[in-house]
Amino acid sequence: MRIVTVVGAGLIGRAWAITFARAGCRVRLWDPDAEAAPNAVTFVRSVAEDLSANDLLSGRSVNEVLGAIEPVADLADALAGATWVQECGPEKIEVKRETFAMLDRLSDMETVLASSSSALLPSAISEGLPGRARVVVAHPINPPYLVPAVELVPAPWTDPAVMERGAAFLREVGQVPLVMEREIDGFIMNRLQGALLDEAFRLVEGGYASAADVDRGIADGLALRWSFIGPFETIDLNAPGGIADYVARYGPMYAGLAETMRSQPDWARATAGTIEPERRAALPASSLAERQTWRDRRLMALRAHKRAADRDLGR
Repeated sequence: MRIVTVVGAGLIGRAWAITFARAGCRVRLWDPDAEAAPNAVTFVRSVAEDLSANDLLSGRSVNEVLGAIEPVADLADALAGATWVQECGPEKIEVKRETFAMLDRLSDMETVLASSSSALLPSAISEGLPGRARVVVAHPINPPYLVPAVELVPAPWTDPAVMERGAAFLREVGQVPLVMEREIDGFIMNRLQGALLDEAFRLVEGGYASAADVDRGIADGLALRWSFIGPFETIDLNAPGGIADYVARYGPMYAGLAETMRSQPDWARATAGTIEPERRAALPASSLAERQTWRDRRLMALRAHKRAADRDLGR
């Protein structure tokens, strides 16, 4: 049985623990806070029944998944024999560097060291480490047990064989690796999300549309296609001659739109003036946790549907 060590048992770490455990891995959870790992197991127990009901435990029982997750008090013990380490600590470069120095020193030399960082570059995390060639970023879209895409990002010195092993491992545990050729700030997902959010804020700040209509435009429009095909395939299918035909037809229009998108919207001003009051009228702050639970259950149902569709297509 493959041993995976999750370092940091907070929001992201506990989600990764579910992902690895349901794939048949033995998961060791370590956190500098002695209470964090046991609390993470409690969380897993709280969502496992819903996951099982949606056939999202890969055929394993709730007890099998819980039994595969072991809180470990000593980091060296947690790392012994691990083939993959998923670091999920605070998004602070000093903390990351200190943590990876420990991981590099205490783990087997063949162990892949992966960070869940959403913003810090792998080069900044691993620079100067003796084992820096085995360090990558494996950034999940949270929670990874519901959203399978994982950005796999190399530093300039990451061994290509480590990237190949990393992509293969992520596929083995049911994730979809987005294998980047080289690092860039924001990776793929945050750059795409940032561009979309910029335009969403710009539309509201300029008084062109409400936040609710922008949300509906995504949820009831673009996202319906994007839930199973991406932007390039979308436009490939939206012109008779495919993507080249689409670019020839609509490229000039988008070039003109780009000229109106050069100013940076003020997110804070738009939020304080319009979006926050609108959102709180639609959803009181006291109901956020309840709505988050609803969202995750809807994601479970969508993920179950997509998995069934993939099976029908032989993927």
